[in-house]
Amino acid sequence: MTQQLITLTDPRSSVAEAYRSLYINLSFSSQEQPLHKLLATSAGSGEGKSLTLANLAVVAAQMGQRVVLMDCDLRQPQQHELFGLRNDGGLTSVVAGKQTVAAALQASSETPGLQILTSGPLPVSPSQVLAARRLDEIMAELAEQADLVLVDAPPAAAVADASVLATKVDGVILVLNAGQTKRDSARRAKEALEKVNAHIVGVVLNNVADGAT
Repeated sequence: MTQQLITLTDPRSSVAEAYRSLYINLSFSSQEQPLHKLLATSAGSGEGKSLTLANLAVVAAQMGQRVVLMDCDLRQPQQHELFGLRNDGGLTSVVAGKQTVAAALQASSETPGLQILTSGPLPVSPSQVLAARRLDEIMAELAEQADLVLVDAPPAAAVADASVLATKVDGVILVLNAGQTKRDSARRAKEALEKVNAHIVGVVLNNVADGAT
């Protein structure tokens, strides 16, 4: 639900400011190689990558960008819950030809300029859906209508989904939890991404000291 999005509930807080700094840093780092499509993954589950990406999407839209947030975590999708949206249709419905992209996109009621493509009904084989040529077409269509496409992917150390998706985007951020992520898990996630020549643009460390991002 939206109360978890601190960039909406408390935009003047230090945590919200940290998300703005993250967005600005990513913008500056991409001047030579634009980050039009950016993916977020983590080493394991529960490390805050979906929440981080949702807040980043809000910040980018607040700064005047046209943003599309895609929930490509077809195992434990969170974006529909974070934004309080329905999930009876979405990405999987579009891939299956049951919905158009335009029909599946949902606008954020609280953040003009932000649209969310939820996961849709969970498939039997997430990896097969994510490897489909239709997904490439969907991402290309979204990139034409948005300044920034943010992609929520499953943990990189657990399944191959993030590696498949990493080949379709301009950059990847790896979200880690200071109080949870094991060093071996972080290393495995990094190695899995490097094997597909993913462009890792940075690491976001959650729950540092006082719990801030």
